[in-house]
Amino acid sequence: MNGGEISCQQKSKFKTSRRSLIEMIIEKSFFISALAAILAIITITLYILTQGIPAIWKIGLGEFALGQVWKPLENQFGIFPMVIASLLGTFGAVVLGGVVGLFTAVFLAEIAPSWLVAIFRPAIALLAGIPSVVYGFFGLVVLVPIIRNTWGGPGNSLLAVIIILAVMILPTVISISETALRAVPSEYREGSLALGASPLKTIFQVLIPAAHSGILAAIVLGTGRAIGETMAVILVAGNTPLLPDSLLDPVRTLTVNIALEMGYAYGLHREALFATGVILFIFIMVLNIIFNLVVNTKEGRCDK
Repeated sequence: MNGGEISCQQKSKFKTSRRSLIEMIIEKSFFISALAAILAIITITLYILTQGIPAIWKIGLGEFALGQVWKPLENQFGIFPMVIASLLGTFGAVVLGGVVGLFTAVFLAEIAPSWLVAIFRPAIALLAGIPSVVYGFFGLVVLVPIIRNTWGGPGNSLLAVIIILAVMILPTVISISETALRAVPSEYREGSLALGASPLKTIFQVLIPAAHSGILAAIVLGTGRAIGETMAVILVAGNTPLLPDSLLDPVRTLTVNIALEMGYAYGLHREALFATGVILFIFIMVLNIIFNLVVNTKEGRCDK
């Protein structure tokens, strides 16, 4: 009997130690994965900065960031037209895609019947899986001729960039915004309706403000996708490094400039392209900082 009890105790200790070992291995695996991600970010950041900052010093920050002429063969490296094109294209895409995406998310989360949601959701997921080059080809074959025949101009334009980027960020904005809206407690809806608010007023004055963190996250991720997109933009932008006077003018974004010229660039030209990557990196950092400040400010007001 005593021998059986000892055997049971030994088995229990063995199981406990084995469980502890497995948990320790899993915890270390999580730590190593997180560390690998951080090291990857640090490595990429340092590489871009070390390759790009020397060019900024050689060219001059003012001449590089505010110069309006990009002629590498003449040692003129002004990226201001491309900065403006990137900002305008991203801003227009986020406004257009953000509004459409948010309204679609509200429709799926609050209005659409379940059978319609079952149709829409896979379609949106399929939209997210389409390669960017296919979006660009569609824009080149369909969108560019429509713009050219309707409003004039070459068709390859800032307007085409905005529309194609707005379509590309829709899946991100819709899926994250819908998840945020569905995460709002049902008591919020019931309380608002019980107080006499209409369903539409409940959506815009209760649900959307309550889900603001998730919606802002969707907008930020969509913005990152838009400002970093290259392949689709190459096909519809026109790739002219000049300041646009209207939505119908061809443009060249920062990412397109890097992709077009990195293959044959050398010397200061190559360093200037890396410096363009530094500017993009700064844009994304500023975007994340602004997002965090907005979210923290709103959460602080809610706590008060």
